[in-house]
Amino acid sequence: MSESKDFLRKIVEEDLKSGKYKEITTRFPPEPNGFPHIGHAKSIVINFGIARDYHGHCNLRMDDTNPTKEDTKYVEALKDAVEWLGFDFDNNVYFTSDYFPKLYDYAIELIKMGKAYVDSLTEEEIREYRGTVTQAGKRGKYAERSVEENLDLFQRMKKGEFKDGEHVLRAKIDMSAANMKMRDPLLYRIRHAHHFRAGDEWSIYPMYDFAHCLSDYIEGVSHSICTLEFENNRDIYDWVLDTLGLKTARPYQHEFARLGINHTVMSKRKLLELVQGGQVSGWDDPRLPTIAGYKRKGYTAESILNFCDQIGIAKANSMVDVAQLEFSIRDDLNTKVPRVMCVLDPLKVTIENYEGHEEIDASYYPDDVPKEGSRKLPFSREIYIERDDFMENPPKGYFRLTPEQPVRLKHAYIISCKEIIKDASGNITEIKAKYHPDSKSGSDTSGIKVKSAIHWVSANEAKTVEVRLYDRLFSTEAPEGVEDINPDSLRIIKNALVEPAVITERPDVRFQFERQGYFYADPIDYTDEKPVFNKIVGLKDSWGKKTKTTKSAPRAQAKKVQIDGEVAAMSDHEQTLFDKYTGEFGLNSEVADTLARDEHLSKFYEESLSVLNSPVGLANIVTNEVARELKQMQASELKFDAKQIAGLVKMIDDTTISSKIAKQVFEEMAKTGEDPSQIVEAKGLVQISDPAKILPIIDEIIAKNPDNVAKFKAGNTKLLGFFVGQVLKSTGGKANPKVVNGLVHEKLK
Repeated sequence: MSESKDFLRKIVEEDLKSGKYKEITTRFPPEPNGFPHIGHAKSIVINFGIARDYHGHCNLRMDDTNPTKEDTKYVEALKDAVEWLGFDFDNNVYFTSDYFPKLYDYAIELIKMGKAYVDSLTEEEIREYRGTVTQAGKRGKYAERSVEENLDLFQRMKKGEFKDGEHVLRAKIDMSAANMKMRDPLLYRIRHAHHFRAGDEWSIYPMYDFAHCLSDYIEGVSHSICTLEFENNRDIYDWVLDTLGLKTARPYQHEFARLGINHTVMSKRKLLELVQGGQVSGWDDPRLPTIAGYKRKGYTAESILNFCDQIGIAKANSMVDVAQLEFSIRDDLNTKVPRVMCVLDPLKVTIENYEGHEEIDASYYPDDVPKEGSRKLPFSREIYIERDDFMENPPKGYFRLTPEQPVRLKHAYIISCKEIIKDASGNITEIKAKYHPDSKSGSDTSGIKVKSAIHWVSANEAKTVEVRLYDRLFSTEAPEGVEDINPDSLRIIKNALVEPAVITERPDVRFQFERQGYFYADPIDYTDEKPVFNKIVGLKDSWGKKTKTTKSAPRAQAKKVQIDGEVAAMSDHEQTLFDKYTGEFGLNSEVADTLARDEHLSKFYEESLSVLNSPVGLANIVTNEVARELKQMQASELKFDAKQIAGLVKMIDDTTISSKIAKQVFEEMAKTGEDPSQIVEAKGLVQISDPAKILPIIDEIIAKNPDNVAKFKAGNTKLLGFFVGQVLKSTGGKANPKVVNGLVHEKLK
């Protein structure tokens, strides 16, 4: 459970403390008329998460009251989404249709009380009689029907004696209510349609506002948590339960902000149009924001859960940048997946002075990832490199292979270009090269300086695969529909080449293709005869590169990469702050941009600067930790102030605590408002800088990793980071990284 509780959990805790409920029961009640999307994931996480945190129960309930749009396949998709995200519904799915007889009885009870009537107005008349925001509505003549007449008509509606739309059952509340939802809302309508569970038993079906609150009550739900668009419906929710006298341990509705993501549509109607219109391959198309689409693309459940946790639970609607979701999957995969090599656009290279064949022992993971595993990488005279990794006439700043500039082959040797082979049209078809035998990675004694390493595959052993490069489905920030589809949202490469380990060993179904991005073996189309890999996400956000800002844009615009490609111009005040932050304070442009554009953050930053002159350290804490808290609450609700943040940064600057420990201290500050120095003292978090305490830990780690010690001494100096990381991990982040770095280096000499 999050240390800093959201407003819904605070409500739950207050209700438990007061004795209002003995046990917490929530529910996730989707309509099975489409596949669940990322917005449903947020609701799943909230409802099941709260039930889990307070040792309660969450019901998975299908709101199946519209037989014309619902289907069993959607029920299965919803069940799969909940299970994939790691939540348990005890293999027990609830259905509103199971309560149809009971709901009908409740409707009869309202009619007998004179609180509901059968109306025979047309849809247009009902809309007209409802009035407007400034003008009260009025009841039609049918509202004066007697209880006996209403009972007779409603029973005949149930028997199927009338056509669709001929009659409706309405609540009798107040046609002049300020909340227009309360102006005699519809409770039942006639639908002569086959229900996927109830068959043809019913000719009338309850409306959401009637069925939902009563289903909650029947199931013993305590907290009915829904999104803000149902805020005005809460009055109906309460009216139905109160009018029927269902007051003992009754549920109450609470609303939170629904999830909105730019460059994405969340409407199931619009998603269905894309599926039926053939713009996508199905509900599980990796370009769709459906859970099935994310699964097939290669997202992990952990990344979705982390994303939902990061965006928090708010009371007001806002738009989340899709880059935040993409960051979550990158962050999750970075330390999990093996790195391998794949060439998307092959250019043949013949190494003329190399004879024979060898297998290079290559690690799957970089030195800073605490994970082990390696494969044999075949190296031969003929290889393939990426076509854009060679340029005959390179621009300034191009560090890959050129006629004059050598380059390193990742894990292997340095090569130099000797000759360029072209076809009749002048296209480069092959590079003749030479390799430097004494330049092998890990034991390079050549003295040749290169500025980059490129990926490659051996021509004889490389495997041909299909690679599907997925990009954002919509090119505009707020898409309306088909007209905003990105024409380059899918590019298929039929003849990409991968190293053999990707096919033969496949230590995991997800890989990082070096310098290309993260990829996933398609769970449906992948076969040994035709391997297919889906691009999950790039190594970094590249969307902004496609729509560069103009030369006339202000400096802040030129430096800030915005996900929609359009950077809003700064006000004069914001530009002044940006210039001060980048010029006078030395902040990088992205941090400065974030602070300058956010009034609350810049004010907090300026206040903390008046206490401590540490502009960079304060900026990092404010734009990350403080900003995250302000997403969930108002500035006035923060339990810490600028002075305390300054005190926290001062301890980092003084090396009293490490940056890693500072995050732990901040979490406690956010929860309790306690002074950071008191937290550090009470929890014993002071940074360890005494070599006498650190050296025994280093000795132990060196003794446990003789293979890595040998590799380091053989020339793989990047492993220094591995040993430093292990020491920091064993001390819970308390060890001083600078001291550890120096001591480890001395020990490994």
